[in-house]
Amino acid sequence: MMAVRAVDGGSLFHSAASPLLLKSCYRFRHFSSLPFRRNSELGHRFPVLCYENQFLGYGSGCSRSAHSLVDCVMEELADWRRRRRVRANVKMRLTSSSKLLEDKLVNREIKKGLLLEFKKDSDRILLGVAQRPDGKKNWMVYDQNGVTSSIKPQQITYIIPGIENFDQTEISKFIQKAQENLDPALLEIAWVELLEKNASVTAEELAEMVFGSTEPLESYCAHLLLSKDEIYFTVLETKSSRSIYGPRPTGQVEKLLCKKLAKEAAEKELQDFVHLLVSAKAKPAHAKPPKSSWMVDEKIRYKIESLEAYAIDACKSDEQRKTAGLILKAMGLAKIASSALNLLINIGYFPVHVNLDLLKLNILTDHSDEIIAAAESLLSESSDLDEMNRKDLTHLKVYAIDVDEADELDDALSATRLQDGRIRVWIHVADPTRYVEPGSIVDREAMRRGTSVFLPTGTYPMFPEKLAMEGMSLKQGELCNAVSVSVVLHSDGSIAEYSVQNSIIKPTYMLTYESATELLHLNLEEEAELKMLSEAAALRLKWRRQQGAIDTSTLETRIKVVNPEDPEPSINLYVENQADPAMRLVSEMMILCGEVVATFGSGNNLPLPYRGQPQSNIDVSAFSHLPEGPVRSYAIVRIMRAAEIDFRKPICHGVLGIPGYVQFTSPIRRYLDLLAHYQVKAFLRGESPPFSAGLLEGMASLVNMQVRAVRRLSSSSLRYWIIEFLRRQPREKKYRALILKFIKDRIAALLLVEVGLQASAWVSVGTQVGDEVEVKVEEAHPRDDVLFLKEVIRN
Repeated sequence: MMAVRAVDGGSLFHSAASPLLLKSCYRFRHFSSLPFRRNSELGHRFPVLCYENQFLGYGSGCSRSAHSLVDCVMEELADWRRRRRVRANVKMRLTSSSKLLEDKLVNREIKKGLLLEFKKDSDRILLGVAQRPDGKKNWMVYDQNGVTSSIKPQQITYIIPGIENFDQTEISKFIQKAQENLDPALLEIAWVELLEKNASVTAEELAEMVFGSTEPLESYCAHLLLSKDEIYFTVLETKSSRSIYGPRPTGQVEKLLCKKLAKEAAEKELQDFVHLLVSAKAKPAHAKPPKSSWMVDEKIRYKIESLEAYAIDACKSDEQRKTAGLILKAMGLAKIASSALNLLINIGYFPVHVNLDLLKLNILTDHSDEIIAAAESLLSESSDLDEMNRKDLTHLKVYAIDVDEADELDDALSATRLQDGRIRVWIHVADPTRYVEPGSIVDREAMRRGTSVFLPTGTYPMFPEKLAMEGMSLKQGELCNAVSVSVVLHSDGSIAEYSVQNSIIKPTYMLTYESATELLHLNLEEEAELKMLSEAAALRLKWRRQQGAIDTSTLETRIKVVNPEDPEPSINLYVENQADPAMRLVSEMMILCGEVVATFGSGNNLPLPYRGQPQSNIDVSAFSHLPEGPVRSYAIVRIMRAAEIDFRKPICHGVLGIPGYVQFTSPIRRYLDLLAHYQVKAFLRGESPPFSAGLLEGMASLVNMQVRAVRRLSSSSLRYWIIEFLRRQPREKKYRALILKFIKDRIAALLLVEVGLQASAWVSVGTQVGDEVEVKVEEAHPRDDVLFLKEVIRN
């Protein structure tokens, strides 16, 4: 069976029986064998083209060219159209006749044995044979899938004409034959003719026009062409299972064709992309394409970014969400975020342990080339405005104490004993304002970031790394610019006198908390300065407690992940007690520095970010029954009021037990500390501070939003890797856990001592807050933040 299609001056010949140009002998016919077939209603006569010679028969003297055959067809069609125009005004009936529409919509009565098309549900249209009535109106139908079901009359979309008692076993064969003979190109020919006279058409009339027959198969093919068509025809009227169709206007067809071509191109583009995904997914881990390869082509990049946005629930538009959904559907995956995430992991775009919160919170990681260039320019060209006013403190022994993986060192400590026996301590703070000025491009970028980001998998500094490390950071054995806060303590730990000045120092030791604690325990005579610092810290802690300070020291977990891109990276976990001697020493000196700067600012009317935290009349003795340490600290912190900030004058910091406090010791890592430096440094130069209290408040508001996001990221990242660490441990391993509180009945909030993680579990009757129990890990799924613990009952 053949079809003829004429489009834009060309023709296409298609055979359902054999592929184009593959047979040596062709006969081009419609469903009828007659040269012409007349439609009794419309008076149309379509040509039937016959050609018996070899077609492109290589090596044969009878071979013909496709071009000559096309010309023949086009001439025949042109002649046919001329003949039609002469008769059209007599033969063609127009849609304006309501009587004609009524005649065409005469419905057939449902009888046993009729072949019906019906809607099974919103997505499926099936063929079935009517079996018997089911009640007053419904019918039992045996469908193409061999299922018998009851259908309502309104579910019937078409009754195939000319069939009285159809064999239900032949349904599938009938459908197959219909599919083989469907050619949407036939609609284009019919549309051209019907549009000229604004004529309507039914499925049977179209069958007569394009196939030359209204036999059941031809009529059903015509119905399928019309009902599935979205380009050439539209439904004019429907009555039960009968519909009348009319040709769309030319302009509308052109728009729909353009839309269809665009859709087909998009579908082809989607399939090509899916093929890339399938190919990448099938490759071993070492052979998967790098992330950068997905960014080269703009269209591929858009699709991969749509998947990424879908995975983190951050789609910027409905179109992006739709694109990701189409990709997931084409891959046979559920349209949920986890499907997109796993797909991106499986193709190697994301590492197995990708930090989703880092992406969701849109935290800046790398610095732009422009910022890096500006930072390098500062290193090579900037001058020290305070060079003549820096005090030489290079004679002091200087201790820089921090975690072992610290990349940038903001602060260091010194101590001397005065002749009267009092201790003078020095808190030396790195001086980034030596390079960066307020409002500069590097300063604005630092403000946008708000803080350095410290994660188990890496550090993302507030300043470009080279500027922070080579210019600003304190370095062992090298001359370093600093702002030094000098404090003389009374014997009770209160401040006797203080000074704030620009300085030059030469750090002597770079110590970790562990090594500093070890030196303190050794009590070496040659490290008398470290012992003085420890003595000063003890005095300060005692004095602050007398002022009402509340001890909230607890366990602090640090994790360092080596090669985080690997599926199974190495995890190094450290748990430190904030009450450790070295940590306590550093903490006390930082609090002392904050108090001095607040006092300095207040005495000189400097707008600064003054921090405070009311005690809310906390009666610490009410918690004396709890063991000192993490359990008691947890109970107290739960009822503490939130911290406050003022930019005009100090406010009491009741929790720390001091009259005022300004964070000052981390200007390389925290932007609010840098703002305090700008204000203090301007005063030391005899200049007006660059920012008013109002400006500081506005800037701090923006910075604190970013700082809060980074805190959430740091907390979730730490928790993820602790759970991953636990997941890898032997199932039989036991962990010590402190009961922090009871959540409901015997379900308790626990602190796992060995890893410093809070979790929950059911604990046995008789245990109380503060008790220690043993637990085992039943399940650990870091991606889902799931940790199931089970108490180990002791004998």
